[in-house]
Amino acid sequence: MLRRYLRARGYRHGPLFRAEKNHVGGPLRYASARALWTKYRKKAQVNATIHQLRHVHATELVNAGMSLETIRRRLGHANAQTVQRYAEQTDATADAEIRSWRRGTITRPSDR
Repeated sequence: MLRRYLRARGYRHGPLFRAEKNHVGGPLRYASARALWTKYRKKAQVNATIHQLRHVHATELVNAGMSLETIRRRLGHANAQTVQRYAEQTDATADAEIRSWRRGTITRPSDR
């Protein structure tokens, strides 16, 4: 369904869901997204807040090896410390990072 939506909207990049005001689609405000999510989650009987979705998304990005700076930009935060607050790394990801460091194959942020 998402692929069909993206094709119908001609999506290429940028905010996935856009407001429709005066035929100009800008990014949805957080309050608008939250109101829509509340309506949809009740209909689908899903018990999760929009903030929990952001938390899960940030955690998935951390565990996929994304830098905190990339995640910060993705979530629209002013600084990376805000992302650290709720981007939790799994034990498996931490173990893999330590193994890479021991092998000397991990890149430091200054090397990027």
